[in-house]
Amino acid sequence: MTATIRPKTFAHVVYRSYRFDEMLDWYVKVFDGKVQYQSPVIAFVTYDDEHHRVALLNLGIVKGASDARVPRGQPGVDHVAYGYGSLTELLGKYVELKAKGVLPYWCIHHGITVSMYYADPDGNQMEFQADSYANNEDANAFMHGPHFEANPIGVEFDPEAMLARLRAGESEAALLLRSEHLPVSALRGTLMG
Repeated sequence: MTATIRPKTFAHVVYRSYRFDEMLDWYVKVFDGKVQYQSPVIAFVTYDDEHHRVALLNLGIVKGASDARVPRGQPGVDHVAYGYGSLTELLGKYVELKAKGVLPYWCIHHGITVSMYYADPDGNQMEFQADSYANNEDANAFMHGPHFEANPIGVEFDPEAMLARLRAGESEAALLLRSEHLPVSALRGTLMG
């Protein structure tokens, strides 16, 4: 029996809120945090060297958020994220889960991470990610750069195509760089899902 690939870290949590500014102030105050990036729609907060530990989605702006029948339109936890040690591990976990009939509903290269989003039977969402940069200073620099400002959500990718490229010998370093030619259209409706 093959060993299961497990995450190396608990990476971050994302909250949806109608009290965006109040929530942002609270997380900065409580964790003595620093705002890494903020737009009217989304904010990223860190309390250590990591690029972000908390993200906030502004439901007052996100399309479709006012419909009470849509769970994603309600305040609360959007998703939790787990970090894998490498892109090879992340893609290995994809293969492992696919063999068990579990597939991601969204694959996106955020720039700071390559991420696959899964949902459990109750619809709780989780992000499995591999860091794109070898150190936090470079990840933080990307978050303050023009590519992140222009597209803080990222570009979608096909995990099968990425896996084929990796198996064909393309380096992880090349695959971890975000290509800007496939922007996510209109923030995918309700931003991340």
